[in-house]
Amino acid sequence: MANGDLSGRVALVTGAGRGIGRAIALGLAEDGADVAVNFRKDEAAARETVAAIEALGRKARAYQAAVDDYEASEAMVRAATADLGTIDLLVHNAGIASRGQSVANTDPAELERCVRVHAFGPHALSGLVVPGMRAAKRGDVVMISSAATQFHGPNGAPYNMGKAAMEALAFTLAKEERPHGIRVNVVAPGLVETEMGRRLMKATAGVDDLRTLDASMPFGRVCQPEDVAAVVRFLVSPGAGYVTGQRLYVHGGGQ
Repeated sequence: MANGDLSGRVALVTGAGRGIGRAIALGLAEDGADVAVNFRKDEAAARETVAAIEALGRKARAYQAAVDDYEASEAMVRAATADLGTIDLLVHNAGIASRGQSVANTDPAELERCVRVHAFGPHALSGLVVPGMRAAKRGDVVMISSAATQFHGPNGAPYNMGKAAMEALAFTLAKEERPHGIRVNVVAPGLVETEMGRRLMKATAGVDDLRTLDASMPFGRVCQPEDVAAVVRFLVSPGAGYVTGQRLYVHGGGQ
């Protein structure tokens, strides 16, 4: 069900080939936006997302770029703008997991990689897109963070630090761009049934099928990508026109 009218708007969603990013891209298209679908490796999945968006009657294109590569991001924004129009809705979703090591055992390269993807990348993309947003009727930046910023679990410092830095960026950007009509918000899910979520639970708890966890989860089920997408759709809708600089956890109240 559509949350609001996004007709005439152009969205860029990073990591949109699968999982949460795909659900967000499809949700925004359902609400009327054209969508630039970013991917890093899986071109086939990104093209499937594009086809699904086009089946909804919206325009979509797939763009390959690692978000921590500034030149690739710059080329992506330039191409997407030429193809679809000025980007006035940006969702930072692309992310990577850390490897479950203690601080003492963490490879410094892993820490750098996590912070670059979760913080440097969104900083660069925001800087590339926000100037164009300022001339639009409305602009939105949504950063997909994690419940890790609430719980700061052990053996995950690179991921925790990357997401915390992302949120610091979001709250700073919200203050800077409010005079220009740009809203900046954070959506922070807990465990979600995605490929990354399945890998995480297999590595940490030996769980192959996340649905076996349903009974122990809030509301009797594991969070789905569409649950996260629904919150993003609300935040960028006309109904959330007075909402900026906020972080909304999507974890059923904690788990």
